[in-house]
Amino acid sequence: MSISGLHVTMFAWLAGLATGALWRRSGALVQRLPAPTAALWGGLAAAAGYALFAGWGVPAQRTVWMLATVAVLRTAGLHWPWPPVLLAAAFVVTVADPWALLQPGFWLSFAAVGLLLASEPAQRTATPGAARAADPPWAARGGSIVVSALRTQAVATLGLAPLTLLFFQQVSLVGFAANLLAIPLVTLLVTPLAMLGVVLPPIWHAAAASLAPLQAALGALASWPAATWQAGVAPGWAQAAGLAAGAVAVAPLPWRLRLLAVPLVLPLLAPLPPVPPPGRFDVVAADVGQGTAVIVRTRSHVLLYDSGPQYSRDGDAGQRVLLPLLRARGEPRLQMLVLSHRDTDHVGGAASVLGALPVDELLHSLEDGHPLVAGRRDARRCVAGRRWRWDGVDFELLHPTDDDRVRAPKPNAVSCVLRVSGEGGALLLAGDIELAQEAALVARAGDSLASDVLLVPHHGSRTSSSDALLDAVQPRVAIVQAGYRNRFGHPAAPVVERYAARGVELVRSDRCGAWQWRQGEGQMRCERAAEPRYWQHRP
Repeated sequence: MSISGLHVTMFAWLAGLATGALWRRSGALVQRLPAPTAALWGGLAAAAGYALFAGWGVPAQRTVWMLATVAVLRTAGLHWPWPPVLLAAAFVVTVADPWALLQPGFWLSFAAVGLLLASEPAQRTATPGAARAADPPWAARGGSIVVSALRTQAVATLGLAPLTLLFFQQVSLVGFAANLLAIPLVTLLVTPLAMLGVVLPPIWHAAAASLAPLQAALGALASWPAATWQAGVAPGWAQAAGLAAGAVAVAPLPWRLRLLAVPLVLPLLAPLPPVPPPGRFDVVAADVGQGTAVIVRTRSHVLLYDSGPQYSRDGDAGQRVLLPLLRARGEPRLQMLVLSHRDTDHVGGAASVLGALPVDELLHSLEDGHPLVAGRRDARRCVAGRRWRWDGVDFELLHPTDDDRVRAPKPNAVSCVLRVSGEGGALLLAGDIELAQEAALVARAGDSLASDVLLVPHHGSRTSSSDALLDAVQPRVAIVQAGYRNRFGHPAAPVVERYAARGVELVRSDRCGAWQWRQGEGQMRCERAAEPRYWQHRP
């Protein structure tokens, strides 16, 4: 659960009521400071303490500084409209923590409050001199509260959807229903029980019990197939139009003007990802550390070669790198997943990928009964000689043969070797084959191995990248996917020297980051050089 401004404000309000009630019991204190003023500052102090105790996140900071601004203004007998109050809070947060500007939570928090304050009911409430109607009956008042809550949630959902797509390339389609359930329960039941548990710890059991049905309901909502809308990263002009659409949709404007939000947001909801022309393909060698993961994209097909390593029992390259990368690129499915062999630095992220994305076909060199292929009808073994063609691009498996699989002494020896060739050049993905397999491959394929780009076998191990293979492939660029200061010493110094002696450009993922080859645009680039981190200053 995140600590929202609603809960901080609620705590401040309760603390202010208690402070004012106690303050009025002392005639001496009332003479020194009016009870309303004491309640105001007491509530602010309680809110600051609560926010600190909760971790001092950006939403909590924003709430505390807005409350502080209001407290200062009321004490001074001044009144500001809401925009300067919100901007003052943003200014203080930025001065105290300039890096907050780089957090999505900063923009989501301040944008949400700004949209809610700019919405039509808030404007009506803030209109000076507005006549106050007589108190409605309880039924009408309850209905008004429900309508207000529905509208508030609708404003937050619609207004923040473009910003959520911009930051995360996805937006929840069940968030509206989930928040209608979670916000009242957490605000009115869970949070008060949790606070009372500080005084009476057994009450925490009741707070935990009240969360159980909420977690079950939220889990059911999240498990729906259409729970989220995902879209790739849109160009800058589409992002700007989408943000404008969110503001227009909730602004106090006539409905005919609000409908302009629909055409404005469409390019953000369904951006057209850049795809290579027929006969060419794009390549991304992902930065997954010590492991292999390469995305090959033709005009209408996507192939993933290996899935990177498993980092821990709770994290792998599929979950942390490949799925976010594929979603950012706007790839809703894979036409093929190739798992070159069983080593965990090549198949460690496969379960996450298979569980999150539809995969039409799985090629592999895994043993029978392996958990990744057991029961899958779309699983096929890599066999040398298999060819297929996508969008004018040729794919051919060169290794292993059936004989290789029979006499293979270890998994590396049966790595799937795949060659991809199009009008703009060729790519050879060599897996973890070693010297014996390289010699056999050269003997079988010879000059047909020639490729512009070579994925260096076995991450640059001493047992691979033989002279015979390099002479047959004659690459212009060689890609090493290896971890920074990895314990294996990849790429080995003799291997680096062999590539240098032939004038081959050796690209290392521990220095380059993700490496991209866009055949359609005729360019190769390292992500770290093209898009350096914000802390890397370059004059």
